[in-house]
Amino acid sequence: MKQLLILSGKGGTGKTTLASAFIKLAKALAYADCDVDAPNLHLSLHQSSAPFISDYFGLPKAFIDPVACSDCDLCKQHCRFDAIQFNVEEQKHQIDLFSCEGCGVCERICPYSAISLQPVSAGKLFLYSHPHIFSSARLEMGSGATGKLVTAVKKQLLSEVSDKKVSLTIIDGSPGIGCPVIASLNGADLVLIVAEPSVSGMNDMERIIETAQKLMITVAVCVNKFNINLENTKAIENYCKRCNIAFAGTIPFDKTAVEAINKGKTIVDEDCAAGDAVKKVYKNIVSLLFDTML
Repeated sequence: MKQLLILSGKGGTGKTTLASAFIKLAKALAYADCDVDAPNLHLSLHQSSAPFISDYFGLPKAFIDPVACSDCDLCKQHCRFDAIQFNVEEQKHQIDLFSCEGCGVCERICPYSAISLQPVSAGKLFLYSHPHIFSSARLEMGSGATGKLVTAVKKQLLSEVSDKKVSLTIIDGSPGIGCPVIASLNGADLVLIVAEPSVSGMNDMERIIETAQKLMITVAVCVNKFNINLENTKAIENYCKRCNIAFAGTIPFDKTAVEAINKGKTIVDEDCAAGDAVKKVYKNIVSLLFDTML
């Protein structure tokens, strides 16, 4: 089974638009949305069944037992994250769960064993099984377990397809180069980077290429909305040639494509120039995955 991961160095390049189109073109039996901070792949890939939802527990958080607590203030003095405050009105110490990092210093230092680390839900995992296997998740506000939640999304997907004949899984990753991107890169056979022909888009493209190459993962690049700056598009193509990176093609800015997305469709559901270009990019990527770039 091949894993195709679609990434972008920055948000708004059209990564999810491309991912949803690829899933339609491949008639993919299994796919995932690893952009757990803002998952939206489901908006254009309408599932006919409700998902199985489960809690994901990330790092534990500290909780104070008000009965055992003597308000000695040792926990507050030793908290590096300023997560513990003394509530004057209620005359007791309280922990801000958004600030708590679960390091456990307060639990260890408390002379009355009034503090304990307890599991806290860091997000929700979603698993759709009909008509296809679709794994996704949503991170809870303030949670720092983004990378671990992405890993859980991928494990959930791979667990479901382990006994099925699935030749290709398509994964929509997160923008940037942070923890969720590193987690989504694990196990990928090919990374398609969706770049935009802007100065920031080119800089961020280079950063994500460098990150993927350090992990020794094959990289390909395509340019979305290439016709908004032909000079920068050519610069991206030349960069790929210099660095021996597969250039999978270009996709024009297309108002018809925007209208399709606003209707909750993919861009290959409509007859438009962007959809036709995506089909060519898809053929090149499939060929590259199976070692025969067109």
